[in-house]
Amino acid sequence: MGQENVNPEDVHQDVDRYSLRSVLLVPATAEQAFAVFTGSLADWWVREYTWSGPAALAELGMEPRAGGMLYEIGPYGFRGDWGRVLTWDPPRRLVFTWQLGPDRLPVPDPARASEVEVLFLPDDSGQTRIELEHRHFDRHGEAAEGYRAALTAGWHELLGRYLATLTRTAPDPR
Repeated sequence: MGQENVNPEDVHQDVDRYSLRSVLLVPATAEQAFAVFTGSLADWWVREYTWSGPAALAELGMEPRAGGMLYEIGPYGFRGDWGRVLTWDPPRRLVFTWQLGPDRLPVPDPARASEVEVLFLPDDSGQTRIELEHRHFDRHGEAAEGYRAALTAGWHELLGRYLATLTRTAPDPR
């Protein structure tokens, strides 16, 4: 997919029936980790995971505020919103709705959307522990467990790419 990845064992995952928890330690401050996660989405997101696809994707982003949208802009300026930011608390916490269903179609009703929470927890070495929980898959209906399984693999790849991007761009905090 054109971007380097890191050792798959750098991302640790635990799953429950309707939730997924991923943890990784990144060589950056919480401020740097938050900035790359939220402001450089296009640098680490898998373009094949977008509606537009790699050839037509023009922009991928997150509006930096509570109430802001996660979005992509594709061919001819078409905009697709993936979710809404619920909590914007840099550099500590980010929560957003995941308003894409198992069929990759938009889920306009936030009550039927799952939710992603990301914590950026500094440690004593100057690195940051990232804890990402994608929860409430039950809101996606009958396909919830299969969707959670698919996104377990998806988040593993995404977070590996996020770590590789962060490692390339952030100065070593130690």
